[in-house]
Amino acid sequence: MAEVIRISEPAEPAATAALPQNVEAEAALLGALMIDNRLVEDVQLKLKPHHFFEPLHGRIYESILKLTDRNMVANPVTLRPSFEADESMKELGGPAYLATLTGSGAAIIGAKDFAAQVYDLALLRALIGVGRDLVEGALDTSEDVAPLEQIERAETELYKVAEEGGAEGKAKSFGDATKLAVQMAEKALNSGGHLSGITTGLEGINSKVGGLHKSDLVILAGRPGMGKTSLATNIAFAAAQRFARDVEDGIEPAKSAGAPVAFFSLEMSADQLATRILAEESGISSENLRMGKISQQEFRQLARAAAELESLPLYIDDTPGLTIAALRTRARRLKRQKGIGCVVVDYLQLLQGTGRGGNDNRVQEISEISRGLKQLAKELELPVLALSQLSRAVEQREDKRPQLSDLRESGSIEQDADMVWFVYRGDYYLAAKKPDDDHPDFAAWHEEMNRIYGRADLIVAKQRHGATGTVRMKFDSRITKFSDAAEDAYLPEMRS
Repeated sequence: MAEVIRISEPAEPAATAALPQNVEAEAALLGALMIDNRLVEDVQLKLKPHHFFEPLHGRIYESILKLTDRNMVANPVTLRPSFEADESMKELGGPAYLATLTGSGAAIIGAKDFAAQVYDLALLRALIGVGRDLVEGALDTSEDVAPLEQIERAETELYKVAEEGGAEGKAKSFGDATKLAVQMAEKALNSGGHLSGITTGLEGINSKVGGLHKSDLVILAGRPGMGKTSLATNIAFAAAQRFARDVEDGIEPAKSAGAPVAFFSLEMSADQLATRILAEESGISSENLRMGKISQQEFRQLARAAAELESLPLYIDDTPGLTIAALRTRARRLKRQKGIGCVVVDYLQLLQGTGRGGNDNRVQEISEISRGLKQLAKELELPVLALSQLSRAVEQREDKRPQLSDLRESGSIEQDADMVWFVYRGDYYLAAKKPDDDHPDFAAWHEEMNRIYGRADLIVAKQRHGATGTVRMKFDSRITKFSDAAEDAYLPEMRS
């Protein structure tokens, strides 16, 4: 019992470890930079003023950067006017302190090492800060505490600490960018001349858009009943299956035309989604699967399909009511743990923003969500396929083919998206207009239904990388599966 009491007592001042720092290394680095301004180019991309433990050193470093940025010499003489009135400098003897920093010319040799140490110690201090905030938050047992939110916030902060050093890799030389472009072209060539990104599993779509590309936000929109979720599951399954096959064939993951996929299903549960995918792959109606109306032969088909899907790199998160911040945290975790290369979100309007403005700020909230999804795509360097609802304006028009203006609640969705796809099935709307069997128009209706039944169009309404157009597909509503149309798979012009 005594041990428990001792643990719960406040720590003694001596037990509180000093924050990691090396003021001497900071001073030596500043001296080296003032002696040889060319060293600034070697350290400024990674090292920032706030990385210095001693605030005065951070201000001196910032002044050196400002002078060198203007092509001026940065030395104790040129820096002096900036620190005449600096109180911290006065405590150290005034601007003469700048000259003392340059006292050891030997520091020039180890300047890069000093910069690396200053940076590493700053990261450790940031890590301690995250840990301290985490502990203080966990000790707070007030009524409005939300442990899961605290975990997500801590993970976001940890990710920021981990990624802080990435700035030096953000700007690519033209040579590096050219290599990436050539690699994409090589990938397209090896795939038969049309696929430079991740496969969608449908040749028509691959030919039109080149697959799903890194850092792209793709919006897949449509009215209820058009098959948005079905197409998304088809694409997710195809990408995951292709990746698994390529790995089996000894192809390097980086060169695979597939990718492990994270599917965030905010509308359907994981088992409902799995039932759909099983129906698609086994050829058995999902309705019959749910109700058990299957034969022994069909059950064997189902078992075979389930065995094949067991090792598929497709990860389903069916947590309802996710915020955009929580989704990004989970996606980062899956990227780190499972190496995902594609994210699917079903669907955008079911995500929540971080604000608490309610419905009054719904347009702003959707803007925050679409912007967050685009940032996620760029941050993790993978395609994000986000499903979106369309407004009811479609139903009020004679021509039910969707337009960009139909995107629901915010124009920012169109602005943030690299591609916007619409799913349109004419037979869905025609079925609702079915006349009675003895009606004079029934024969004409029946003929038109036979002509378009099972046909679906993917309208590429926006594409940063190429032309817009329409891709023709087949849709089997029994097993909710899209496939390539036998002919006329690609129509070069969109209908007005």
